[in-house]
Amino acid sequence: MGLFNKGDSGAGAEGSGGGATVLIVDDSPTEVHILRGILERNGYAVLVSESGEEGVEEAKRSKPNLVLMDVVMPGLNGFQATRQLSRDPDTASIPVILVTTKDQETDRAWGLRQGAKEYLVKPVSADELLAKVKALLGG
Repeated sequence: MGLFNKGDSGAGAEGSGGGATVLIVDDSPTEVHILRGILERNGYAVLVSESGEEGVEEAKRSKPNLVLMDVVMPGLNGFQATRQLSRDPDTASIPVILVTTKDQETDRAWGLRQGAKEYLVKPVSADELLAKVKALLGG
C-alpha cells in the first residue's frame, strides 16, 4: 500500500527498490561506491551528498524516501545533520539510517535520540543494509 506519497511511483516488483530514492550522505568515495552498488543493484535510485550540510540541503530539495547518513564527517557531522532533518517539518518524515564506524552503544543511543530510525556499523553487509532499508520503506 502507498504509505509514501512523495516520490513513490507505486511501481516496482516485490523485493526490489520499486523506484524508491535513497540519499547517501558520506564523505568517503569508497563507502559511497559500496553503498550505491548495493542499492542500485536492488532497484533503488541513489543520490549522493559528501557532507552533512549538503545532505540536509539535498534532503530538503529532493525529498528522498530514505537517508543513509555517515557520522564522522568534517563540518556538520551525521548526528547534527540527522537532528536537523528530524526536527524540520519538511524532512521529519524521511527515515534516517546512521551508517558509521562508531560502534559504541553510547553512539547508537545518541544517534537514535537525534532522530535516526536505525543504526548500522561499517563495514555493512548487503543483506543487513537491504533488510533495514526495506523495513523502513514498508517493503
